[in-house]
Amino acid sequence: MFCKTHDGLNLYYEVQGNTSASKTMVFLNGLSQSTIAWILTVPHFKENYRILLLDFIFQGQSDKTGNSRSFDQHAKDVVRLLDELKLDKVILAGLSYGSLVAQHFAVLFPQRLEKLVLISTFAHKTPYYDAIELAWWRALELGGYPLMLDIMLPSVLSEEYFRNPLVPIELMKQARQDVNGEKEALFKLMQATKDREDYRNELKKIKTPTIVIQGEKDLLLPVHMASEVAKNIANSEFKIIAGAGHTLNLEAIPQMSKEIKAFIEK
Repeated sequence: MFCKTHDGLNLYYEVQGNTSASKTMVFLNGLSQSTIAWILTVPHFKENYRILLLDFIFQGQSDKTGNSRSFDQHAKDVVRLLDELKLDKVILAGLSYGSLVAQHFAVLFPQRLEKLVLISTFAHKTPYYDAIELAWWRALELGGYPLMLDIMLPSVLSEEYFRNPLVPIELMKQARQDVNGEKEALFKLMQATKDREDYRNELKKIKTPTIVIQGEKDLLLPVHMASEVAKNIANSEFKIIAGAGHTLNLEAIPQMSKEIKAFIEK
């Protein structure tokens, strides 16, 4: 299904789970993911919650035209969808890129949140992160998304995942290229992160009950980066998943889901 954004673009979304449930969970994708990225997470929550999945503009089945969007604009797109579906308050969970949209949503629209789940997240950049971001950008320029994926995957999946992949690496690459293979759309998505300033002070405005969940072996966003997010959100919880890398909705689904459930059911 599609919802029109304020600037007339088509935002793709899916409603799954218990559609008569009193509470709604919204899951926000990582950079080069799409709604399918949550296919193994949804079963953990579908009995007790309405589940809302969406592709950001420039991602998946959503429109890929227009100028690049800031994280504030992405957050406003999410609110537009909630308004369309007449959903007042939601539990918002975002991973990586999606966690940044969730941070901005929590600052801009606190009245629309029951709880906030930030997975594989960060608020500031380090020289190491900048080097990885530059490598991804250059790879996309020179070889398109296939080369970018080759460069990207070792920093977003743990060594253990490469030894025992839930989804074979080549199959994963093909699936991602099928839904997010447009080079210019990826550049527009990545521009938001490239332009984003240190957001730690803004996080101090968040009063929504929050949990930060991070993989112990995340190379892209080491634990110390996520800990800065937790430190700057009052009374937030911080959970580390042992042995896991960055893409927790692929390589640590039971552990991630257990932490989310324990938090939102309190």
